[in-house]
Amino acid sequence: MKTYPLQSISLQEAKAKQFKMVECISHYFRGSEILSRGDLGVHQPENKPITTMKAEKVIAEFFDSEDAIMVRGSGTGAIRYALSSILKANDKILVHDAPIYSTTKTSFEMLGLIPVRANFNDLNDIKKVLKDNSDIKGALIQYTRQLIEDSYDLKEVICTIKDTKDIPIVIDDNYAVMKVNKIGVELGADLSCFSSFKLLGPEGIGIVVGKHEYIEKIQKMHYSGGCQTQGHEALDVLRGLTYAPVSLAIQAETGEEILRRLKNSEVDGIKDVTLANAQSKVLIIEFEENIARKVLECAEKRGALPNPVGAESKYEMLPLFYKVSGTFLARDPSLIDRMIRVNPNRAGSDTVIRILKESIEEARK
Repeated sequence: MKTYPLQSISLQEAKAKQFKMVECISHYFRGSEILSRGDLGVHQPENKPITTMKAEKVIAEFFDSEDAIMVRGSGTGAIRYALSSILKANDKILVHDAPIYSTTKTSFEMLGLIPVRANFNDLNDIKKVLKDNSDIKGALIQYTRQLIEDSYDLKEVICTIKDTKDIPIVIDDNYAVMKVNKIGVELGADLSCFSSFKLLGPEGIGIVVGKHEYIEKIQKMHYSGGCQTQGHEALDVLRGLTYAPVSLAIQAETGEEILRRLKNSEVDGIKDVTLANAQSKVLIIEFEENIARKVLECAEKRGALPNPVGAESKYEMLPLFYKVSGTFLARDPSLIDRMIRVNPNRAGSDTVIRILKESIEEARK
């Protein structure tokens, strides 16, 4: 099983990101403000809470971008608003030739967008599709993998699109932020979108980072005070962004350690194991027998999470034992019986391997 997972940053690099975030916060907030819960409602003339405005400036500076905005609807909402800022109904949008993430597909339907597919693993195919479809008005790229065999380099895809046709590019950076060295906007895209909930932040708040001309359009869609991200939520977003890098780097190290131990046949009954971004960077475990569903039942009794909440949210301390992702299953439904994905979350390798070993033993009886 050949996969091409994204390169995780090291613990040292994660510490640098934590320190940079704190430095950026100190540029806009007094110490006493960080020890508060922020303000509510809208402040004129900007028509939003002052705390939220400051927090968005912090995020824009951290990602070396022109602007940033927090929106409701988590990562899905962020992508939806980003798409609506660059495209109109019946516009064509370039996407990868792979199953589209379910909520993204819903967004296309809601906004009336027409997807045109190209194989992002083949730069020549991207050029051909763009030249054959001169009316494509924008592009959406998912940073993490949609297919097991995906191997594309995000920067190369962005550059190929921009060099062929100068259209706005939106990146779905969910599951990549604070795990990789640079996100989409730092690699040349126009907008990056992600959920704060996947970064130890509050539920429901999405973030769009990038060019001011598009962020300004999104801001105009948020005239109502009820649409605003309130001050206390904005501060919670910053806290999550501060603590997430180191936590996620430890998680990545643990995943590598589990992979080495399983490759050394520490647990019987495993046919193959690899690391993959599906969508989080997880262990993909293939069993010698079709026992995947039973293993998941047994693992839950031993403390494994049976499903994600926000996928690496602040609530998910225990390891996740779960079916392979829906986009993977859309390509090969038979994987449901022989494969699972495991995310260690905050657990150590000993805990994950104990749960896995005992669950396989029970499932094979």
